[in-house]
Amino acid sequence: MSNSNFDQNREQTPDSDDSVVRPVADPSSKLVSLGQYPFWQGVAPAVGVGFLVGLALLLITNLQLAIAGGIGLTVISLSFIHPYLALWLLVIYMPFSGTVTYWLGGGNIVFQAAKDALAIPAMISIFWRLTKQEQPLIIPRALKKPLIIMLSLVLLTLLTINLPLNFADTNPPGRNFLLMGVLGLKILLGYLPLITCTYYMLQTKRDFWRFTRLHVVLAVICCSLGLVQYAMLATGLCQGTDHLLGDALFQATVDAKCFVGGALLYTPSHNAIHLPGTFVSPWQWTWFLIANTFLMLASALADPSPKWRSISFLAMALILISTIISGQSIALLLTPFIVILILAITGLSSKPRRSVLLFLGLLLITGISFILFPNFIRGRIDAAINWWQASPPISFITNQLQIVSQDKTLLGHGLGRATNSTRIFGETRLIEAYYPKLLYEIGILGVAAFLGLVTVITVVTFRVWRSLTQKRWQCYAACFWLFILLISYQSYYYPLDVVPIAIYYWMIIGATLRLPILEQEDIRESTSEV
Repeated sequence: MSNSNFDQNREQTPDSDDSVVRPVADPSSKLVSLGQYPFWQGVAPAVGVGFLVGLALLLITNLQLAIAGGIGLTVISLSFIHPYLALWLLVIYMPFSGTVTYWLGGGNIVFQAAKDALAIPAMISIFWRLTKQEQPLIIPRALKKPLIIMLSLVLLTLLTINLPLNFADTNPPGRNFLLMGVLGLKILLGYLPLITCTYYMLQTKRDFWRFTRLHVVLAVICCSLGLVQYAMLATGLCQGTDHLLGDALFQATVDAKCFVGGALLYTPSHNAIHLPGTFVSPWQWTWFLIANTFLMLASALADPSPKWRSISFLAMALILISTIISGQSIALLLTPFIVILILAITGLSSKPRRSVLLFLGLLLITGISFILFPNFIRGRIDAAINWWQASPPISFITNQLQIVSQDKTLLGHGLGRATNSTRIFGETRLIEAYYPKLLYEIGILGVAAFLGLVTVITVVTFRVWRSLTQKRWQCYAACFWLFILLISYQSYYYPLDVVPIAIYYWMIIGATLRLPILEQEDIRESTSEV
């Protein structure tokens, strides 16, 4: 990056003193286009090494693992060489990871971990480059102390709980508590560096629009594929689970996968439908729809292009339809509430006319849907009400907390011991609420530290929102902050453990922290035009 460009990008980092102005590296200079020689200079050796590794694996294993190994090593190498490009590809790949895993990879764990081949080398590379450029690594600075406390406590749990259990005489064969703990730590905090990476990735307004509009395009594509999936099940092109017997009628299974995604449940004769969309499981699809409700509303209200606002409105309509047909009660109950809350807040503070028009448009679509498909929609609503009455979320979380509290400790029972993804290293305990799960794994001190961490994040991003002066940026900040607030303190299920929330949460925090600088750029451009 040239010195002149470096000087033009001098700015204050979040939570820095007013008197301290730090130069920030220009990550857009790392986004190398496909037509430039340096990109291909990095591709050639990466592809060559990947090909040789794949060939070697073919000699000792099967074709599927050989292809996965060769491609995996190539992706890891390229992610380190072009980290910001890897993050863009991560955003694109993630919504389709379930489809890739089960339709191309046969459910192989290598394909499930493909997102890490993009994310982890990219994060390491970005932090290494920022260190060389003497740029801040922890953004916001207020996060430094709670992060140190959190890391200290979870490492203490890993060393004093997981490690002794791993070498205990009572350790069952086939169970590795240490590796379970390492993977549990990665799941808990492994994607937190995406805050810093996203902050530097979104260097200009153009990068930010690319980021938000990419999510709009992905939402349209994924919801459209989800609608095709439902249509194929409804017309009998896919068999679903209605032909099964007993408990199998009410259990999502990969054997019933249809068109895209993985495990699904489709038993309309018993009003039981749980569709996965493009993801591995219905729960992941649920949280994709919930997360994109925030993102689509932000773009529909605040994108500077009328064309993209219209596309965002279409995406929001598709999300509402997908929420109804997916059969996921938590999404059906949360999504309308989120829409009303966001439109009320943005209408009062920044975009009143646009908020009213968007609300009326969505209300019209909902009304037409009720007229065209009254029985179907009434069935989905009845299913959601029955689910709530059978197991109210608040009572469910309280019950889970009471069960775990009977055996609570200061440092917990070991990282990863109640995390589904660590099952490859041994049996785990099933705890279906997030904070009770953390209480079991990392104990009272660990939960207190994690709450402190997310509270700092929530407060800092709230201050970012309230510091903005232009309506467009206020609208984005409000939508982003409400998403951060929901994910930081919700305890039903554990969306922070799995995609897409495990990625979206940290990236949206980074994007929110970048908004004041983007607003300054907007103001400078407006002033220069005048």
